[in-house]
Amino acid sequence: MKRIGVDVGGTFTDLILVEEDTGRFTVDKVPSTPDDPARGVVEGIRKLCDKAGVALSEIDNLVHGTTVATNIALTHSGAEVGLITTEGMRDILHIARHKKPLNFSLQQELPWQSRPLVRRRHRLTVNERVTVPNGDVIVPLDDDEVRDRVRALKAAGVEAVAVCFLHSYINPSHEQRVKEILLEEFPEAYLSISNEVLPLYREFERFSTVALNAYVGPKVSRYVERFAAAVRDLGFQQGVQLMQSSGGMATVDSAVQKPVNLMLSGPVAGLIGGIWAGKVAGFDNVVTLDIGGTSADIGVAAGGQMRMRHLLDTKIGDYQAMVPMVDIDTIGAGGGSIAYVDQGGVYRVGPQSAGAEPGPAGYGLGGTLPTSTDAQIVLGRLRPDRGLLGGAMRLDIDLAEASLAPIATQLGMTVQAAALGALQIQKYGMTQAIELNSVRRGYDPREFTLVAGGGAGPLFACDIALELEIARVLVPPHPGIIAATGLLATDLQHEFVATERHALKTLDREQLSVRFDQLLTQAVAQLDADAVPEDRRLVRRLADCRYAGQGYEVRTEVPTGAVDDDWVEELKQRFHVAHQNEYGHRFEAAIEIINIRVVGIGRVNDLQSAPLEQGDGDPTAAQTGTHQVTFDVDGKAETHATPFYERDGLRAGDQMIGPAIVEQYDTTTVIPPGLVAEIDTYGNIVIDCTTRAVTEAKRGAGLSTPILMRVVGGAF
Repeated sequence: MKRIGVDVGGTFTDLILVEEDTGRFTVDKVPSTPDDPARGVVEGIRKLCDKAGVALSEIDNLVHGTTVATNIALTHSGAEVGLITTEGMRDILHIARHKKPLNFSLQQELPWQSRPLVRRRHRLTVNERVTVPNGDVIVPLDDDEVRDRVRALKAAGVEAVAVCFLHSYINPSHEQRVKEILLEEFPEAYLSISNEVLPLYREFERFSTVALNAYVGPKVSRYVERFAAAVRDLGFQQGVQLMQSSGGMATVDSAVQKPVNLMLSGPVAGLIGGIWAGKVAGFDNVVTLDIGGTSADIGVAAGGQMRMRHLLDTKIGDYQAMVPMVDIDTIGAGGGSIAYVDQGGVYRVGPQSAGAEPGPAGYGLGGTLPTSTDAQIVLGRLRPDRGLLGGAMRLDIDLAEASLAPIATQLGMTVQAAALGALQIQKYGMTQAIELNSVRRGYDPREFTLVAGGGAGPLFACDIALELEIARVLVPPHPGIIAATGLLATDLQHEFVATERHALKTLDREQLSVRFDQLLTQAVAQLDADAVPEDRRLVRRLADCRYAGQGYEVRTEVPTGAVDDDWVEELKQRFHVAHQNEYGHRFEAAIEIINIRVVGIGRVNDLQSAPLEQGDGDPTAAQTGTHQVTFDVDGKAETHATPFYERDGLRAGDQMIGPAIVEQYDTTTVIPPGLVAEIDTYGNIVIDCTTRAVTEAKRGAGLSTPILMRVVGGAF
């Protein structure tokens, strides 16, 4: 079986082709094309197949992670949207919740009001009403009134229409009728119907999610369909799959209907890739650091399991999006992050980025602003004569130094000091983000392994690990395309949800069983449509539960089998454990079910990594030279004669003492002075960040690397 993973970033598009029968990996990176992302992706796939000597028609599975939906929301460049809703509910999107970005500011900008997903003139109402808790209709829908509203939106020139009635999550009949009228009167419009997109209670979050789905829908659907058609024209004969923010895959048809589920697909894939790399190397607790050209994505997976964000905490930019989303933090810190001195004289880096065009000054593509990459060039960590992408992109140290010179002059320091300062600033920003995602959520980073990914992750990983006292850093064989790798390590997944409120003490067992069966039928039908073989299917049932009186729910896996007394008791215990894990405590209180979920999963083959050829522990054969490199050692700049190694020449068991630099096609790994690195069985670089003091002492005694490793390993 041959599979391709493609992840589009802000600067580069990463690609990987895996041939499962041989374990061979082929990787490539091409510059992203922000003006037309599909163009860069299709060209990258063509180059990747040529590089591997494999025709696209031979590929069995093509998985794509895209930032198109996220970028539309972040840049406020979506469609003109119309909304049809219940009389009196016109301004829910404007009012939102009581939460404000700045608690005590009277002049603050509220982005959902200043840049609304739906302009007020395009928010139209109809006189209808369904009541809770049984979905009884007390005000019937007037077809003529609906047609008037649809025609008004069409005349106003909207491109997409969202339909969201107050209690349609209980009884969707009115929304379904409005959809029928829309298809008759306005068939060219993109439709986002709340009972199809998000049939859950909490009106603001549902309205916002459905409106956001309509806002990004036209552009995303055009992109996805154009991309699928382009790869078909190149000979691909299967269906394209796309990564979702929940960590599962979606088909093209599903992605076109619910593009809001594609948000944050790239960062999630990076976390999955890091979890996979950690398991291959034998480490379950991992922190993933995926640094690209524009941003750094940080995730924590205790026991190799992804955390899901609570549905009330899931946002995309300025907008609420109540969709299943893996808990990932993204900050504006990448290789292209721009260094500058602000108006208060404070040295800063990012979040603005030079991006793919014009890029860092050292790329020689017209950029003049100093970036993190320029700092790496000045400090000697990225060699101009080596360049990037195996020499396909040249680097110019003179341009890099010239870009940093104004900052150095302004701050009264050398260019080299300005470069080191820029990297220190970035390091502390990423360190704080990891602390937010670990320490403040009850995890001790010292018990984790830091998996470095992205084109810039291995440049920073060791310094960050030392700052946080993380024991080791793991650099996978292809860290620069870790998100693309993660795309191939996840399953096809569809989640179906419904609001079904019950107190466990008075549980309507028959009603709950019927609703679970309805969702199960939808999940099975979707897996049928995706042509997932029976032996590859898995169906999970979950419930969002809470203690009576709480405002937040906790996702809880429900027991299998009939809903009886034993089922209820087992659910209680599972919820208590889930609440304990989430918040650190539990109560002996009444429990409520709020929402139920069924997840249909189509399993893919486990991604396998071929063992690396065994070496003798001496990496000398892979050394390409020695160069002067500047490091931050305990807050001081130190310049060392540093050996550079070609990663393709390293073998399993080879050991290196820092300082050392390992170069490869998709990234560069920096091993600071005093740290010890070893190549494991599967080609991972495992860097021990606890041995610096011992290493420095033994270095002074003149011990060789293999001997030193034995000393550190316990014979000392």
